[in-house]
Amino acid sequence: MKRVVVGLSGGVDSSVAAYLLQQQGYEVIGLFMKNWHDDSVTISNECPWLEDSNDALLVAEKLGIPFQTVDLSEEYKEKIVDYMFNEYEKGRTPNPDVLCNREIKFDVFMKIALSLGADYVATGHYCQKSEIEVDGKPVYQLIAGNDVNKDQSYFLCQLSQDQLSKALFPIGALTKPEVREIAAEMELVTAEKKDSQGLCFIGKVRLPEFLQQKLQPKDGKIVQIDKNDPIYTIEKTAGISLEEELKLEARKLDYLPTMGKVVGKHQGAHYFTVGQRKGLNVGGTTDPLFVIETDVETNTIYTGLSSNHPGLFKKALFVGKSEVHWVREDLALKAGEKMEVMARIRYRQPLQKAILHQFEDGMYVQFEEPQSAITEGQFVAWYLGNELAGSGVIS
Repeated sequence: MKRVVVGLSGGVDSSVAAYLLQQQGYEVIGLFMKNWHDDSVTISNECPWLEDSNDALLVAEKLGIPFQTVDLSEEYKEKIVDYMFNEYEKGRTPNPDVLCNREIKFDVFMKIALSLGADYVATGHYCQKSEIEVDGKPVYQLIAGNDVNKDQSYFLCQLSQDQLSKALFPIGALTKPEVREIAAEMELVTAEKKDSQGLCFIGKVRLPEFLQQKLQPKDGKIVQIDKNDPIYTIEKTAGISLEEELKLEARKLDYLPTMGKVVGKHQGAHYFTVGQRKGLNVGGTTDPLFVIETDVETNTIYTGLSSNHPGLFKKALFVGKSEVHWVREDLALKAGEKMEVMARIRYRQPLQKAILHQFEDGMYVQFEEPQSAITEGQFVAWYLGNELAGSGVIS
């Protein structure tokens, strides 16, 4: 009998995952991960993790499976929270959920599970796994979840073959309504529970306030750049190489405060992210203002009017060599090779047609249509059909 440890989060998805595994004849153990208990940086008095661990315990009791809580807050602080503050300070926008899966759930947590004699670790993610043979060896595929609205393969885009080999995603073939239905039939306490929002660790915390507790506010200017500014005319130089052309398409524009008019003040460029329109507090504009670039060196935020401002769009992005990650290592490109894929640069984004171009020092992802708000520090993930083949950090 194979033993599987389920990360019970106190939500409906992981509850149903545990039940389904039980039905499939696994010996199931429930583990709740406590990732955060630094009371100095929470905002509400609601203590989500207590409530969640309690719900997880009730589900385990209902299913008659062993249950325990593991405290991973130290590892979490070091691998996720400190990393986030670091990235924000550099003016980048990290994705804690992707990192949490790579560094915590399928690393620290997985090691604990394996030390308990588990053969597998299971989570309530909406994604699927399948196995094929390449050169006589098993290769694992990360496949999108069947529920198009809920597919979470993007959050698992940094997993390795080794991690995938020991992972199970019991609800990947189901839709959210089907999962809720099973939970209701089984009278699980989590059946009607709302989906958790916000960062995967602090519950109901708003990011700017969270950041303000570590990153000092400092006054800076909000500068508005005209959509007809000459910076947006790329001179097509004849006879440049493909790599140089891609470099142009992916380049970070060098804005200067003198290029536009000052329309407001802000409390720190590192609190803002490209594409953001809330929280600028600039009134009296005909269209909403969007952040098109932040500069933490000069502490300036550059903005543009409306969602089709040219400063928001780029046709290509670059991923440094060390940041290119193939889930399917057997498909990795060599320098000079290219591949047609479907790609996304954020979780809910519909897949976009793109071409991967691998060079010596990294990879360019060139999109068929220009993409809005390509954000440094976020992940680009690429798919072949419904299989997530690889990903990388946008540089």
